[in-house]
Amino acid sequence: MKAGAPEVTVDGTGLRVAVIAASWHDVVMSGLIDGATRALAASGLPDAPVLRVPGTVELSVAAARLAPTHDALVALGVVIRGGTPHFDYVCSGVTHGLTDVSTRTGVPVGFGVLTCDTEEQALDRAGLPGSSEDKGAEAVLAAVATAVTLRTVAPRTIGA
Repeated sequence: MKAGAPEVTVDGTGLRVAVIAASWHDVVMSGLIDGATRALAASGLPDAPVLRVPGTVELSVAAARLAPTHDALVALGVVIRGGTPHFDYVCSGVTHGLTDVSTRTGVPVGFGVLTCDTEEQALDRAGLPGSSEDKGAEAVLAAVATAVTLRTVAPRTIGA
């Protein structure tokens, strides 16, 4: 865990949570999904489904479809900078798309999309043996903790 990161433990038992994961960069995605799965189990959600979509751009539409029937979502993907502006468009699009889903529906979306300059950076954040970070687990904990917190302050009315 990086310096300054909060230590989060949460009991999400009874929440409906789904993970949406892109398919590009299989090794990195396997690490992110494994980390998410471990964090879900530790949060009392061992049976949360994992829905695979082709790429990172498709995470937003899948989140929009699932939000009305879930208490929290977790979006996992990886975008590695190349030699064209594609990186900027994908990163911007998925960030805006997932933020829109969350704010429009009131459903927390854990943002586990790695936006890296190199594959080595992605591997270091993927929760693999030897990685310095586990962004799949962090995204789960953020989404579940937010869903639990929101249940204490106000009922969900938008997109319910």
